[in-house]
Amino acid sequence: QVQLVESGGGLVQPGGSLRLSCAASGSMVRLYTMGWYRQAPGKQRELVATITGGDSTDYSDSVKGRFAISRDNAKNTVHLQMNSLKPEDTAVYYCNAALSVRTYWGQGTQVTVSS
Repeated sequence: QVQLVESGGGLVQPGGSLRLSCAASGSMVRLYTMGWYRQAPGKQRELVATITGGDSTDYSDSVKGRFAISRDNAKNTVHLQMNSLKPEDTAVYYCNAALSVRTYWGQGTQVTVSS
C-alpha cells in the first residue's frame, strides 16, 4: 500500500511557475514509477510526466521543455517544476505511483493559470 499526498497547487499568472510536491508513504516506494497526471474540466485525465526508479523520465509533448519531474528517494518525494505556465495547463494535478499491476493515486491539487 502506498499513500500519496500532493501539495503546491494554486493560482498563477500566465508565464509564471509553480512547483508541485508529492509525499509518498509505504513500502518500497523507491521501486515505483512515479508520475503526474492532470484532468481539466470536461476532459479525460492525461499523463503529464513520469519518472522511474532509475530516474528515467518521460513527458507529454504539451509540457516538454517547460516542466521537469524529479524524485528524492531518501525523502520519498516527487516534484514537478512547472515553468512558462499557460492557461491550458489549468487542471487538477494528480500524483501516481505504479509498480506492475499496483497503482495508487493522490487526492489531487488544483492548478489555475489565469490573469
